[in-house]
Amino acid sequence: MSPEVTRPDPPYLQIVNHIRNQIRTGQLRPGDRVPSTRQIMEDWHVAMATASRVISSLRSEGLVTAVPGRGTVVADTAHTPRDYAQRIRTTGHIYPPGEYARIVSADLVPAPEQVADALGIEAGTQVIRRHRITYREGDVPVMASTSWLAGELATVAPRLLETERLRQGTPGYIEETTGRRITSGRDQITADAATQEEASALDVAPGSPVLRGRNWMYGRAGEVIEYGEYVVAAGRWETYEYTVE
Repeated sequence: MSPEVTRPDPPYLQIVNHIRNQIRTGQLRPGDRVPSTRQIMEDWHVAMATASRVISSLRSEGLVTAVPGRGTVVADTAHTPRDYAQRIRTTGHIYPPGEYARIVSADLVPAPEQVADALGIEAGTQVIRRHRITYREGDVPVMASTSWLAGELATVAPRLLETERLRQGTPGYIEETTGRRITSGRDQITADAATQEEASALDVAPGSPVLRGRNWMYGRAGEVIEYGEYVVAAGRWETYEYTVE
């Protein structure tokens, strides 16, 4: 069945939201062609001006790009912890097609001060550190990230100390083993330069521009279940949406 325009959002915005969601959930992957203006007109029963505005809006967000001889395709965009959390809730998969991660290390370490502050514990307390590199097709590294979790989880969720990838993702595994469900999160991002270690992980030169982020994932009672830090290689757009009441 063809999708239909409903109210109250403007028709072009409904179509943008639909395609944006397909990109975010991995139904449309980087390099995939997005519907042409003609296809949008036929599928959604809208005018050429509306279909053209859809493509323009997606292009302005950095979600799509024009490729000579191919048309408009999905751009290579950043995927943040928020995106992963939303994707696993909607599709059951933490990574979109064509993207995967390798766990580099998983161990118990004394909590650095910043991590201790984020988790609400004393500095030096034992915490779980899971460090991973995320790749796209062709073994191209695009993100290095570290999850920090309370050390007591090692007893009830021992696989957090294994480097085998968790099919359901770290949040899903914690929910399965402890019943603690992540219900909200907060991200902070900044532009920065890659350290020697980060440059090696992302296969870029030291000092190269990166997007640096950190995130808090909260449970129902407002407790921090997971604190994360990540760096993303330059050239990948990150999109946030909000409503102004």
